[in-house]
Amino acid sequence: MFPTLPKIPIQEIINDFLLANKVQLYVQREDLIHPEISGNKWRKLKYNVNDYYLKNCESIATFGGAYSNHISAISAVGKLLNIPTYGIIRGEEVNNSTLTKAKENGMILHFVSREAYKEKHKSEEAVSLISTLKRPYLIPEGGSNLLGLKGCQEIIQSFDFDTVVCACGTGSTISGVISSLRENQTAIGFSVLKGGDFLKNEIKSNLKLLHCRNNNWDLNTDFHFGGYAKYKPELVKFISDFWRLNSIKLDPVYTGKAMYGVFKLIESGAFKNKKVLFIHTGGLQGVKGFEDRYGELLFGN
Repeated sequence: MFPTLPKIPIQEIINDFLLANKVQLYVQREDLIHPEISGNKWRKLKYNVNDYYLKNCESIATFGGAYSNHISAISAVGKLLNIPTYGIIRGEEVNNSTLTKAKENGMILHFVSREAYKEKHKSEEAVSLISTLKRPYLIPEGGSNLLGLKGCQEIIQSFDFDTVVCACGTGSTISGVISSLRENQTAIGFSVLKGGDFLKNEIKSNLKLLHCRNNNWDLNTDFHFGGYAKYKPELVKFISDFWRLNSIKLDPVYTGKAMYGVFKLIESGAFKNKKVLFIHTGGLQGVKGFEDRYGELLFGN
């Protein structure tokens, strides 16, 4: 079965900026769960992997892009638990740090056209591949299913706070978090996608699946920096400065954008006299790929 979750530290950030704005900011270090299966990936995969064993499956097949945190995490799970893994990758065949590591972990990669990938489970390319596998367990892209949602429900610890925030890609993580809130607490998800308003409906659908009626949440779409995996110089500077001042690494696709948004809202007075909990959802494996792709060094040499 899936390994036992280690104790997750919650680290307070203290500086003059926060003191001047009368905000207490804490970071829940989900990025420290495991070197390769960190943050929300551990949470989303826990019950999926346990279900794999319950159903006596013999391999795991999943989907993702060339820089996918999910692909990386699944490959690491396969190596850790000796499970054969198969990744159906969107687009033409490429080599990068994420996919190289996945292959080192034993994952077999299959690249499919972007057109076929849009119909992942129905496309002839994907169906043909999956049909060759013996008793495969299928996990959707990002681990975004009911079992993944249930794993994300366990993120909130017995820690007192007013508002919890995290990055949003599919909406699954924030959905699990929302379902665990008390009445006097609120949640804000920061979309990393341009035009991410559609995630509101995804979150509402997820909450229905979890039989949750909480409406004490909001989705912020102002800090996507041009879209998924897009960035601007001020984001790179913010991530580098945050690391230098707090010894916490953020990634440029998810957590960096969310924390940048948090600081902008603090500056606006939105969190005055509030205790804010930031969920660090991991994703640091993608930093090298980002640096190689764009020639930006986030944390120095």
